[in-house]
Amino acid sequence: MTATISVTDVEKTYRAVRALRGVSFDLQPGRLSALVGHNGAGKTTLIKLMLGLIRATSGAIRVLGEDPAAGEFAGRRQLGYLPENVAFNSGLTGRETLAFYARLKRIAPSSAWPLLDRVGLAHAADRKVGTYSKGMRQRLGLAQALLGRPRVLLLDEPTTGLDPALRQTFYDICDELRADGATVLISSHALTELEDRAEHVLIMNRGLLVAQGTMDELRHISRLPIRVTIDLAPNTDALPAWLGAAPQATARGSVVFARDDAEKMTLLREAAADPRVRNIEIAAPTLDDLYAHFLQSQEAAA
Repeated sequence: MTATISVTDVEKTYRAVRALRGVSFDLQPGRLSALVGHNGAGKTTLIKLMLGLIRATSGAIRVLGEDPAAGEFAGRRQLGYLPENVAFNSGLTGRETLAFYARLKRIAPSSAWPLLDRVGLAHAADRKVGTYSKGMRQRLGLAQALLGRPRVLLLDEPTTGLDPALRQTFYDICDELRADGATVLISSHALTELEDRAEHVLIMNRGLLVAQGTMDELRHISRLPIRVTIDLAPNTDALPAWLGAAPQATARGSVVFARDDAEKMTLLREAAADPRVRNIEIAAPTLDDLYAHFLQSQEAAA
C-alpha cells in the first residue's frame, strides 16, 4: 500500500532550536493515526510541514506524492486542517465563513450546508461568528476542515470544547472518512479518547519520534506488565498457590502482573479451573502508560 504521507529523516531548526530531529514515518490511507507528546515536542511543527506552511531544514516530506512546500502543490485542495486555536472573521456568519473556505477549495458553497447540520450549527448558521462560544467556533472549524471530503485530514486538538455527544459525532465522521480511504492524523493530549480509536500511534518528545506503532506493537516493545485482578470467594482462607509469590491485595481481590500474553494465558487457565474464583479482570497497558514509559526511557537514555 502506497503511503499517503511519507516523512523521511526530517530536521527542522529555528536558529539554535532543533524543533525536529531525524523524524521518519509513513501514514497509510484508511487509517487513523494519533500524534502525541508534550507541548513543545514538535507536533505542530510536523503538521505545518505536512501542510507546506514551512519547509524542512533537511529531509524529505511527501503528501499525496508531492512536496507540500512546492509552489504548485496540486493536492492542497484535498487536505483538511483544523488548528488548535481556530480564528475566523467575527463579522461573518457561520454560513458565510464556510462559503469563503469552500470557494478557496473550488467547491460549490451549497455543498457545505449539510456540514453545518452535521456539527450541530444549523441553528446558528446565520449568526455572526463573533457571537459564537469557543465550542461553537471549534465546530465551525471542524466543518471547515471537512469541506470537499478530504483525502488527508490533519487535526490539532480537535475535540477541545466539544460536548460528549458532539465528540462522538466527530469520531463517527472520522470513521466514515477512513472507510472512504482518507488518512486521518489527530494531534491530541486526550490519550484516553484515542486509545481504542487510533490504529497507529506516534510518540514525540523534544523533537524526536521516540516510538511508533499499533497499540499491540507498542505494548510488545515496552514489555510493560499486564494487570490481572482475580476476585476470590469470601470464604477463601489462603491464596491459591498458582497466584504466585506475594500478589498485591486490594479490597476487590488479588492483583498479579503477567509479563506477556503467554504468562497471562497461564494465569487465566489456572483461574478458570479454580472454583474459588468469582471474577477476573484484565488491564493491558494503556496509552497513558505507554506514553509515560517511552518518554521516561528516552529521557534516561539522553
